[in-house]
Amino acid sequence: MRKNYELVVIGSGPGGTRAAIQAAKAGKRVALIEKGKLGGFCVHTGTIPSKSLREAALRPGKTNFLESMARMRSVLEGEVKLAKEQLTRNKVDLYFGTASFLDSHSLEVRTKSGKETIGGSAIVIATGTRPIRHAEFPFGKPGLYDSDGILKLKKLPKKMLVIGAGVIGCEYASIFARLGSKVTLADRRNELLRSVDLEVVDALKSGFEGAGVRLLLVAKIGKIVRGSANLELELNGKREKFESILVCMGRQPNVEELGLAKVAVALNERGFVKVDADYRSSVPHIYAVGDVIGPPALAAASAEQGRIAACRIFGLESAGFPSSFPYGIYTIPEISSVGLLETELKEKAVPYVVGRAGFFELARGLIVGEKEGFIKLLVHRETRRLLGIHVIGHGATELIHIGQIAFALEAPVDFLVTNIFNYPTFAEAYKVAALRALNQLR
Repeated sequence: MRKNYELVVIGSGPGGTRAAIQAAKAGKRVALIEKGKLGGFCVHTGTIPSKSLREAALRPGKTNFLESMARMRSVLEGEVKLAKEQLTRNKVDLYFGTASFLDSHSLEVRTKSGKETIGGSAIVIATGTRPIRHAEFPFGKPGLYDSDGILKLKKLPKKMLVIGAGVIGCEYASIFARLGSKVTLADRRNELLRSVDLEVVDALKSGFEGAGVRLLLVAKIGKIVRGSANLELELNGKREKFESILVCMGRQPNVEELGLAKVAVALNERGFVKVDADYRSSVPHIYAVGDVIGPPALAAASAEQGRIAACRIFGLESAGFPSSFPYGIYTIPEISSVGLLETELKEKAVPYVVGRAGFFELARGLIVGEKEGFIKLLVHRETRRLLGIHVIGHGATELIHIGQIAFALEAPVDFLVTNIFNYPTFAEAYKVAALRALNQLR
């Protein structure tokens, strides 16, 4: 028997869940389909577990790996429980199975007990992504992992290689180093975190060095083979052995099982669903949000995309996706930014000055022993507006929101000088950095 809904959402990550709840709050009949566990990639193999493991690594004293993994799993269970309560409270019907299009308004859901047909006046695709498993790496060998599989580790590897110095690779390299592994981070490219301010990257490299992470850029990475006890490969021409190897070399959209060709939903050259500014696909009543549409592929951004999509579908008043939003990278030390990079300002010949403040200059920095962190402000020389804010160090992903609000309101740098910050706090760095920028403008 076919069940009909005003909205059907495929995927229960941040984007799908927010779309479902927004529509339900508007009084619409909503169904949500999840292939795996409630919460999707974000809760089970992505943002939540990696950040939970990071917090465990940061705890003072000797860290027990199994206890850290257990704490991580308890956080995941809590997130799943919370998500289920929210969906149930808003009367969203849940289906657990694999969805595929029968036609543009109908989905077949294959469950363990059989098949169901669900109809939707509108449909939101929020199926996320998964790690790319490049053919050169023999996945399936013991000790070789992608970013999903690494969370199944039973013991802390003594010696670990992370291949790929993007966000995920850098995060896990710093986490496992802090937990006690001897970590090598290798990338065939000549850079890491290309979307991050160069001074911040240099500070991160310094942090890696202090944590004992060996960083190899422009690395020559050979074929991985299984030795008697370890994985072996040639790294920059030298034979090396590692107890575990983590490959973090990109992600791909989960679209293969949806049957999108049957309903003519267009994909871009990389296989992500093509959408317009309202998250509408090439089929007017089918929308897509979150990582399945490509960058920025951030949990917070996905959630907002889901909310906006639901509002557009049902004609609810809502602003569009904001032109600026913060990026957070949970390395140790953590990084966050909003706005433009200094390299972008130079390329565009924008007149600007830089105001910096190190955490070591602050009373709070001295209290907690934070020596390496800093805030960097990029300020327009003529309008005095903030053009970019870049933070590294203790609480960076929280501190960025002060700069984000000033940036979004197009406030001049004077705003940060004329307001009072709690003392002692890391937030005071904004005032110090702003004063230094103003000194250059006088």
